[in-house]
Amino acid sequence: MSINYRTIEVGDTLPPLQLSPITRTTLALFAGASGDHNPIHIDSDFAKQAGMPDVFAHGMLSMAWLGRLLTQWVPQRQIVQFNARFAGITHLGDAPLCTGKVIEKLESDGQQLLKIELHVTNQNSETKIIGDALIAI
Repeated sequence: MSINYRTIEVGDTLPPLQLSPITRTTLALFAGASGDHNPIHIDSDFAKQAGMPDVFAHGMLSMAWLGRLLTQWVPQRQIVQFNARFAGITHLGDAPLCTGKVIEKLESDGQQLLKIELHVTNQNSETKIIGDALIAI
């Protein structure tokens, strides 16, 4: 998909990315791929001893999905900046929805840029991650 700076407008949205509900398999695969084997994400007994109802998703897993949202919209080389703040725990069974919206068009050093507001929410519209990205066009 080619993004045209002249035709894109503030308020335009990225095609949303809806993920399947989080499973223990998802967490185990992400732990292996990322090297993050923190037991709070993969060991139910450990999570319960820590006061949680069960294991929960790695924050970086949701951030990775936001990265996928962006790279399905533009090539990775156009992502100039990508920030995220973890706002809530993503529990087993949550079905993350990643969304993005153009909130600003700007130029810097002769480069046309888009500022994108990013969110990850679950099936109950509870916010899990808030972020932003700067995209070179």
